[in-house]
Amino acid sequence: MSKLGFLKKLDKNTILAGIGVIGVVVVAFLIFADNNANAFNFQGFFGQSNDKLAQKAIDYINNNGLSSTPASLVSIAEESGLVKVKIDIGGNQFDSYVTKDGKYLFPQAIDISGTPADATNEDAAASNSAPGPQTVADIQKTDNPMLEAYVVARCPYGLQMQRAMAEAVKEQPSLAKYINVRYMGNVSSDGKTIDSMHGAAEAVENLRQICIRDEQPAKYWDYVACQMQAGDTAGCEKSTSVDSAKLDTCITDTSRGVAYAQKDFALNAQYNVTGSPTLILGDQEISEFNFGGRSAEAIRTMVCGAFNSEPSFCSTPLTTDSAATSFSTTYADSSASSGSGSTAADCAPAQ
Repeated sequence: MSKLGFLKKLDKNTILAGIGVIGVVVVAFLIFADNNANAFNFQGFFGQSNDKLAQKAIDYINNNGLSSTPASLVSIAEESGLVKVKIDIGGNQFDSYVTKDGKYLFPQAIDISGTPADATNEDAAASNSAPGPQTVADIQKTDNPMLEAYVVARCPYGLQMQRAMAEAVKEQPSLAKYINVRYMGNVSSDGKTIDSMHGAAEAVENLRQICIRDEQPAKYWDYVACQMQAGDTAGCEKSTSVDSAKLDTCITDTSRGVAYAQKDFALNAQYNVTGSPTLILGDQEISEFNFGGRSAEAIRTMVCGAFNSEPSFCSTPLTTDSAATSFSTTYADSSASSGSGSTAADCAPAQ
């Protein structure tokens, strides 16, 4: 046999053998995929376009009541094997991530690739959104500390935090000037009202409380302490001597009520607040669960721990009982042990 003939025969045999091997691989692949349907996703293997995946995420948010304000798509990119989707909700933009098979939506991602040595000044500023102080010694000191709670008015855990603060003020009135409640939400597209994560009724109550806080501050804690019992807004306005006419004007005048709310929402964005309640002490997020939970005593401990020199009222301990969640006619949460702060739950919007 000539050398050329031998090569032709070899090539033919090699090709046939190669086809046979490929056939075996394909059959094995199909058997594996059939037996492992949950582990292998054909749609994910062949892929969907990034545009379709991004739109799927937007549709899911809008069609499942995850936001009271419609979400819209801003931009699409790929990052670390995921589809990065920038979403606009009520004028605020958020980065979310979708898996390439279109199965999972991640509202937020945490970059764990860096080390403290890699951190830039920008990274350090962003880290303020993570709870920092773990003990009183870790709290930044000042002559005039301010502890602010970010809540929404119909969140069971936001109500729990407001209840703990109201009790702290009741037991030690001097604390009132060092604590404040701010509200989460967005200004509606027409600029006339505000939105909130649990719908219109919550948004209205948020605005009502904001107006009382900013225009009738002496009535704020009395009104909140009454309203959180059963949500009786009209009855509580009357029993706490709120000027209802002034309040109604504040709510309807966008240069007052909505303008006050917008200041709160701007701070939401500054501190990357995503859950109700979230506590900010000075310019750092702080976790109440490092200081006794959602109780009046925990409020006192955090505020007093932030003074350069503690005032005399700080020497008086307050109740360590955990505040009740949601609407309640009593202060204490009978289902939680003293000082436990119940659970670390909060209300979080779809972002």
